[in-house]
Amino acid sequence: MTTLTDSLTPETSNSGLVSKIKTFAPHVVAGIASLVFLDSLRFKFTNAPETQTIFGKLNDWAASFGADGLFAQTGLFSQYVIGTAELFASALLLIGIHPAFRRLQAVGALLAFAVMSGAVNFHLWTPLGIDPNNDGGGLFFMAVVVWLTSLGLIIIRRKELAAIFTGLKATLFPARS
Repeated sequence: MTTLTDSLTPETSNSGLVSKIKTFAPHVVAGIASLVFLDSLRFKFTNAPETQTIFGKLNDWAASFGADGLFAQTGLFSQYVIGTAELFASALLLIGIHPAFRRLQAVGALLAFAVMSGAVNFHLWTPLGIDPNNDGGGLFFMAVVVWLTSLGLIIIRRKELAAIFTGLKATLFPARS
């Protein structure tokens, strides 16, 4: 008499494992990005010295080409604006774990990717540098981690994003009869 375990070949048991990884990996990725964002909010929303240093350097850099105030506390790209975008991205990423709201995870990944694209580029191409707070580049490293995880989630959720953009196109540009 054969048992269920006798009928499982390495190929079938591996496909089950791969299926589980494909199911849960996006949620792990969303959780990592969200944790990094949510942890950084305590610095941004409390006007911590580290945040003052970072946004102060960015504002001084912007002032050098006539955009003083761009990164100031009331500026277009203030710590509060960026923090709010990170909070919103975190909420979308986490809400999207629920199957009924999967598309929100895709939107959260897009928002996280956009915010972190700015962060990574500001670290690389402005006087901010990779280690503005003398933390050994930890802040920059975490920005890169979130940037990469967000990019991965965008790739994983590309079908959901395509459906969103198709719906937006149909809404904004209805077919004429």
